[in-house]
Amino acid sequence: LTSHDASSLVFMNAVYCVGNYMEIFDDDPNEWKMNQINRGTGMLYSIPFGNVENGAGAEPAAHSLTLEKIKNEGFFTCGVTVPDDFEGDITRSDNLVGMSVDYCRTLSAAMFIGDSERVHFLTFTNTDNSSVVALANGTLDVLVGGRNEQDFDFETSPSLGGLYFSTPYYYGNESTSNSVSFYSMATREDDVLFASFVNCVVMATIHAQENDIQKHKSREMPLISIFGSEIGWALRSAIFYSGSYDEIYARNFGSGVAKSARGRNTLNDGGPLMLPFLNLSKL
Repeated sequence: LTSHDASSLVFMNAVYCVGNYMEIFDDDPNEWKMNQINRGTGMLYSIPFGNVENGAGAEPAAHSLTLEKIKNEGFFTCGVTVPDDFEGDITRSDNLVGMSVDYCRTLSAAMFIGDSERVHFLTFTNTDNSSVVALANGTLDVLVGGRNEQDFDFETSPSLGGLYFSTPYYYGNESTSNSVSFYSMATREDDVLFASFVNCVVMATIHAQENDIQKHKSREMPLISIFGSEIGWALRSAIFYSGSYDEIYARNFGSGVAKSARGRNTLNDGGPLMLPFLNLSKL
């Protein structure tokens, strides 16, 4: 078998042995709640942060080489995937491209004490996987704007590693039978701590929405010294720039969009949260 065939066989064996997701459950379907396939209702949910402080003066048990590099260079590089027919300046865009850029600026604010301009942008299209290669080989620190696809989590080439995906910041409105698109901030898998930091920044915007924390109330966000005391205010700085999820959404899609028209891009109310990755069948 080739590696492609072998990976397919692994997934087939798993389903053959235990069945599909719902077959694993042996409970009353009425008790499944979040553990069901989402059909189009709100998907935004922030995992509770818990205790994200190390204590006064404590340093993290591990260090992120990527965070250290970014701190030393004074900026980071964010790749933005845009539609093939896109024209214009991504930094002046709205809709999904604008939202993707906004999340890069939010990450900049988190790392640089509220400065949202410490990011260099590179633009890519969906015509090939050059954006994924650029992230994997270190040209980019973060990649946004492209659909999450499971095959990107495996090696892009024998010399390049896989990727981590943050909590999605945007969901498509496709039916589950047609594979739902979702968009995250992607990072390299060789720096787990940086991937965790990026994920915390995305979750912070959802946490702020869940707890009614707008820009002017950013001091209500938790301190997060587990990544180092010098960026302990990261989540407060992020929300001071971006505001809550709804504030980001309104900036890029317009404040007049009714929540009923936003599909999965609203807070989860305890309903289904399960979706499959795109292109699992291509592995």
